[in-house]
Amino acid sequence: MKKIISLILLFIICLGIVFCLQDIPFGAAKTKVGHYYIDNGREETGATNIVTSVVLNYRGFDTLGEVTILFLAAIGLGAVLATLKKKGKRQIEPASLILKTGCRFLFPLILLFGAYIFIHGHLTPGGGFQGGAIIASAFLLVYLGCRERKINEVANKITESIAGLVFIVMGLIGLTVGGHYFLSNFMPKGEINTLFSSGIIPIIYIAIGFKVGSELTGIIDNLMEKS
Repeated sequence: MKKIISLILLFIICLGIVFCLQDIPFGAAKTKVGHYYIDNGREETGATNIVTSVVLNYRGFDTLGEVTILFLAAIGLGAVLATLKKKGKRQIEPASLILKTGCRFLFPLILLFGAYIFIHGHLTPGGGFQGGAIIASAFLLVYLGCRERKINEVANKITESIAGLVFIVMGLIGLTVGGHYFLSNFMPKGEINTLFSSGIIPIIYIAIGFKVGSELTGIIDNLMEKS
């Protein structure tokens, strides 16, 4: 009986997918969105990286949804791990000399590289999500090499909250001042190919970088504490 129900549900899902795909205009002759982004993205947003102009300008509201999904995933993981019983104070096995030395030497360099990635996201490939993931990898290295250290949970949560608040406030200001849509680029775009250009895009990417980095770091911290 369960197999029959599963097959029926699978058939309904496939039927729904086929029905939805019928109205999608596939092919270069039918869609003009991609060509519009390529032809007008640099001029309208001031961002050299066309992917950035799409993610944080043309479909900025979708990016807010992606950040929200990551936030909910972090909350869900914390809720699941909170139900597990602690087995007392965990025994920390010292890391090797090579791993400990590498942690102390590479940690600031990885943070610097991650910051560079999201600060220059409007100029070069990369951005807030990529830079935030790199920053989180630095804290993962701390847990592997400098095992006696632990992140400041309060500071991590404050950083995450402020970064998310900056994202929302900039979007609402754009909606109010620009009068068009959420995250409307209301600031001067400056000179293209320079660091201080693209209006609000660098500010948003910095906020996303800190938010993603703090959220992933919190996830790593929860997993390491429960492992």
